[in-house]
Amino acid sequence: MPQDTAQQNPLLADWSTPFGAPPFAAIRPEHFRPAFDEGLAVHEAEVRKIAENGEEPNFSNTIDALELSGKKLRQVSAVFFNLAGADTNEALEAIQREFAPLLARHRTRIYLDDGLFRRIDALWSRRDALDLTPEQARVLERYRLAFQRAGAGKPEAVKTRLAAIAERLASLGTTFGQNVLADERNFVLPLESEDDLAGLPGFLRDAAARTAADRGLKAKYAVTLSRSLIEPFLQFSTRRDLREKAFKAWIARGEAGETDNRAIITETMALRAESAALLGYESFAHYRLADSMAKTPQAAISLLTSVWEPARATAHSEREVLQQMVGAEGGNFEIEAWDWRFYAEKRRKAEFDLDESELKPYLQLERVIEAAFDTAHRLFGLSFSERHDVRTYHPDVRVFEVTDAAGSHVGLFLGDYFARPSKRSGAWMSSYRNQEKLGGETRPIIVNVMNFQKADGDNPALLSFDDARTLFHEFGHGLHGLLSDVTYPLVSGTNVVRDFVEFPSQLYEHWLEAPEVLKRFATHYRTGEPMPQALLERLLASRNFNQGFATVEFVSSALVDIRMHLAKQEGKLDPQAFETALLDEIGMPGAMVMRHRPPHFQHVFSGDGYSSAYYSYLWSEVLDADAFDAFEEAHDVFDGKTAKRLRDFVYAAGNRRDPAEAYRAFRGRDPDSKALLRKRGFAE
Repeated sequence: MPQDTAQQNPLLADWSTPFGAPPFAAIRPEHFRPAFDEGLAVHEAEVRKIAENGEEPNFSNTIDALELSGKKLRQVSAVFFNLAGADTNEALEAIQREFAPLLARHRTRIYLDDGLFRRIDALWSRRDALDLTPEQARVLERYRLAFQRAGAGKPEAVKTRLAAIAERLASLGTTFGQNVLADERNFVLPLESEDDLAGLPGFLRDAAARTAADRGLKAKYAVTLSRSLIEPFLQFSTRRDLREKAFKAWIARGEAGETDNRAIITETMALRAESAALLGYESFAHYRLADSMAKTPQAAISLLTSVWEPARATAHSEREVLQQMVGAEGGNFEIEAWDWRFYAEKRRKAEFDLDESELKPYLQLERVIEAAFDTAHRLFGLSFSERHDVRTYHPDVRVFEVTDAAGSHVGLFLGDYFARPSKRSGAWMSSYRNQEKLGGETRPIIVNVMNFQKADGDNPALLSFDDARTLFHEFGHGLHGLLSDVTYPLVSGTNVVRDFVEFPSQLYEHWLEAPEVLKRFATHYRTGEPMPQALLERLLASRNFNQGFATVEFVSSALVDIRMHLAKQEGKLDPQAFETALLDEIGMPGAMVMRHRPPHFQHVFSGDGYSSAYYSYLWSEVLDADAFDAFEEAHDVFDGKTAKRLRDFVYAAGNRRDPAEAYRAFRGRDPDSKALLRKRGFAE
């Protein structure tokens, strides 16, 4: 590309911004197409040069060269896909639909290149004579496995079909995610009268008022499908008819009209099954879990079913109590899914003298952020300093420089905390740049994206306890990226197997519940007073309240995911019929719905990040429950020696070693699965 053109396109120019952050202020949608074209062309030439190198393969001219290639394409892709999730628009969505299959084709072409695979396989065959470091040996192993799992070495006809499948799946996943976002963006429930607001506490009225104002509605209040808005509405609204309307819209995302995802699911499942068969696997689930800690679908299902039965029994008991509450109020109806959160909130108030409106004033967003930062400081010696000289992609996004105990730069952390129509729902961690050393010391740029509700005026944003837990969870992922200390990009940060990646994040949630943390940071937003001891005790006593409901919601989703990917795809799979049949088979309790129904299950169908692997949250929970026991056994949740092992073998280690080995190096033994049942209150 001519130099003057590169300089005109900020995505292709050298970034002279503070810390080398993306020059967001200069980037416009029209920059992405030429930047992708250039990045793809350069990477293709780099890879062709490696494959056609006439020299005997060695680690430097093959693996190092592959790791150093594609830098510009990675840079452009990181900026684009982060914006496509966190602050999209019609122009970006069109580009995503265009380039998702092209990028899939490019990646597949690389991993199906027989010349590259022969070089890697030659290195593998004489690996013991190469004098590799342990990290280099791991990188070689992971490259060879990635090429094999992509289909390298297969007959040409098979490779051609695998490439076509990958390209089509990329298009389907993009459309799936955009359909869900459209449904979330388009649904609004106006609250016209005081009667419509019945039961809503002040914080929720404020959030509904802000939502209506942001949407430019005639109504003064409104509810959308943002989880941090609709869930409290279902908890507090006394208008059963409005709860039903909102809930049915929530669970029907991706299931009607132009945004109906069911045909996409059917085609996706057939293509995944076909690709697995071409690669020699019994099912896509077998293919996916072969490269995981679980190893087999049976192992994952065994864990899920071991938790399902006690969770289901607990949920039945919970439902009976809620139904009794309906009767005690004179209600002449069977409790439905849109009633559960409402009556569970009443029950929590009755049994623990605790409700969300009492807790929220003590859970200011700013103070919860400070709590997450302080925990990282006490565990790992990190400090966070807000920077106002780094431009971002949206005014709400905040930037923090992260330094270590010696004052050295660790990385940048971006916090994007508030919901908006341009952002997909949920919460996630991503990166604009990963840590590595191969191409010179490269420090990470990590982002956490949330969907909390903004407050009006000078009032602080207040969180539910679940919101606060989500913040700690995603920050745990963030630390996994920030603390990474490896040489090779392939094994950096969160580039680990799927059922290990949630371990550092779920483990970090435990510190939110530590009394030492809550006593210091859970302070009233008006008075500054710490949470009263009695309220703190009631909060901690209620930690397993409604656990049957929460576990059934999750496990049912995970079972549908993995069983769907195990099913023979001989005919056209009907996702709705499959969901209904499986939930009947496992005895889904009445008045309960999966946390993620297939038409909006973005973990599984908007790309393949968690396909056959949604169980991994529970698998990782076995690890996190047992790992936190190590701190409790040390009688100090900030024990320095335990924290150092955690940093060295988990947060900083990336994928340098097999995850089971990494866990044993930290804990000194394999995890005890009983810790999970204790954590969820099912040990009895």
